[in-house]
Amino acid sequence: MKILADVVSAVLLLSGAVFCLSGAIGLLRFPDTLTRLQASAKAQSLGLVMILLGAAVVVSGPYTGLLLLIAAFQLMTAPVTGQILGRIAYSTDAVDRSLLTADELVDHKHRLRAAAASEARRETGADGPYGPDGPDASSADGSDASGPDDSEAGARGGES
Repeated sequence: MKILADVVSAVLLLSGAVFCLSGAIGLLRFPDTLTRLQASAKAQSLGLVMILLGAAVVVSGPYTGLLLLIAAFQLMTAPVTGQILGRIAYSTDAVDRSLLTADELVDHKHRLRAAAASEARRETGADGPYGPDGPDASSADGSDASGPDDSEAGARGGES
């Protein structure tokens, strides 16, 4: 039984090392950010999990549970990290869009930029105290001298 555990452990350890090596080669050889993220998120994660499982086969006691817990956390966090880094690369235009077969984030990116520009205008006061529409339309000549902190009647255009 000990020999079988050693053989299974050796196969898992060597396979994991091959996956980690292929992920490292992919990081160096792939041309763009998204394919490099693919190599790091998939191959490295699978390689590490296989190495941890190979070690868990031969160790005993509480260390087996700890190694399996580490593998579970790796499987939960690596895809999330890859997704976040991919979104950052996309939003900072570090992605060559000519290589994409489908671009589902293009509309989302334009909505985010429009919202950010609107927020920046609001913060700097570029639209004035009345917002992007200007003074209240109920004032006939637009010469309402009341500010946004005046009474409710003055803010509505000078009604008494």
